[in-house]
Amino acid sequence: MSRPVVVSDTGFVVALFNADDKHHSASIQQYLRWDEILLPQPALTEISYFATNPGVRSAFLQFLKDIPSSKFKLVHMEPSIAARVAELLHIYADTRIDFVDACVMAIAEHYQIETVLTLDRRDFTIVRPVHCESFTLLP
Repeated sequence: MSRPVVVSDTGFVVALFNADDKHHSASIQQYLRWDEILLPQPALTEISYFATNPGVRSAFLQFLKDIPSSKFKLVHMEPSIAARVAELLHIYADTRIDFVDACVMAIAEHYQIETVLTLDRRDFTIVRPVHCESFTLLP
């Protein structure tokens, strides 16, 4: 991949389309910075869960409609990525890392991406990626 690419987790996306989120402005700045943002398809379920109030729900529905023309690219859980997710969940079972976060990490490793758009510092600082010393976490 020759263009600047990052991977996103759920919290970043929710903050992006929720104007009331305290990270909304920083998330917009990061969205504008990157050419392509990979998003694990399983994150959509988690994002939907957080889009409960009517205003955020409406923004979520618009987000779904806009995916084809946005910077977001949904990543399907191909077998090698799913296997790495399982491995991460097993290795870090005592830390109870989140399933979607493990998907983000496995995708980042698969595509050799070091930068993750996330509001969750905990899970992403616990795990040691195989392709770099640590993830760069933004915003």
